[in-house]
Amino acid sequence: MIEKVRQEVLNRLDQTRELSDEEIWECIDEVIIWYSKREYLPLSRRSQVRKGVFDSLRRLDVLQDLLERDEITEIMVNGCDDIFIEQNGSIKKLDRHFVSSERLSDVIQLMVAKVNRRVNEASPIVDSRLEDGSRVNVVLNPIAINGPIVTIRKFPKTPVTMEMLLAWEAISREAADMLKDMVFAGYNIIVCGGTGSGKTTFLNAMSDFIPKEERIITIEDSAELQIRGVPNLVRMETRNATAEGEHSITIRDLIRASLRMRPDRIIVGEVRGEEAVDLLQSMNTGHDGAMSSGHSNSPMDMLRRLETMVLMGMDMPIQAIRGQIASAVDILVHLGRLRDRSRRVLEISEVLPLKDEMYQLNPLFWFEELSQEEGRIIGHLSGSKERLQNRQKLVMAGIDWKLP
Repeated sequence: MIEKVRQEVLNRLDQTRELSDEEIWECIDEVIIWYSKREYLPLSRRSQVRKGVFDSLRRLDVLQDLLERDEITEIMVNGCDDIFIEQNGSIKKLDRHFVSSERLSDVIQLMVAKVNRRVNEASPIVDSRLEDGSRVNVVLNPIAINGPIVTIRKFPKTPVTMEMLLAWEAISREAADMLKDMVFAGYNIIVCGGTGSGKTTFLNAMSDFIPKEERIITIEDSAELQIRGVPNLVRMETRNATAEGEHSITIRDLIRASLRMRPDRIIVGEVRGEEAVDLLQSMNTGHDGAMSSGHSNSPMDMLRRLETMVLMGMDMPIQAIRGQIASAVDILVHLGRLRDRSRRVLEISEVLPLKDEMYQLNPLFWFEELSQEEGRIIGHLSGSKERLQNRQKLVMAGIDWKLP
């Protein structure tokens, strides 16, 4: 029925001019009344058809109501016939599909065009975002053999705060208080973990601890951070190259530009390549309080990945790279997704000076699993007996007395 009404609406609309949403709604209502005189349509069904037709014309078709449901965290479209969602940590297939690959392609173009991105056969892979901040990844034919692939990572409409993470037992009060002091004092912090472990969410939560009078510059591939309540906030995102392969703006370009913008804080959404060179150099040249995130399996693994990223951007001795990393990064916060699908802080470690040209970590907190009850993991983020060794920034901020 939705497709029949849609086609009739398209036949009646004057598509030679720009139409308002009100005109489209009016036409849809007229067509539904016209159809209901020929076959019975319950009121509830009329409402579904009405919304479905409008979504297909002006919104994201069968994906629209999925985006409006807060309990859904991921939407996965594998061609026009297969749609999966992640809900409450579980993945399931939906009994819905796009009418055709062409309709799915129209929706994809609508999504990427709103943020000035381009995707086609010549450039079949793109990262984008929706107006609500949801992250979008698109892969087209001929790279994607089974049709256009769309993966949408949704973020909460209301940013997750540290208090919410405490309520969910993702972090302990003691650890949260320590991070609050460290962010305020200007420690350089990298949040690391696997895919879906909540790195961006945690980075958002920590940003609430930045003094509101400071000037913050965020740099991302696709703008996802939801920093609020900061008057002096500059948000920048990368730009893909044109069809001719020119005029791209990279994370590295934006970090360099940000250093001339009088930043108090630089927040890089995720470091994954040669931009690590510029991020580390900014940390080592007086730009304290920088924060970023990165994929890794452990805090030590994050340091080794940073080595690889630096080597992507310049050729220099590994000993010199390690020295730069150890002096730039103060704290590593490692997140994980446990087997019960809960997201937890697994470790908070201090990066110490090199010893015999090797990294030294000082674990301050680590997650200890105690038991499992009804499928839910019971555990606690325990404090280490080791004291924080680098206290200079805390002393300069006048809050050293708060720590043991």
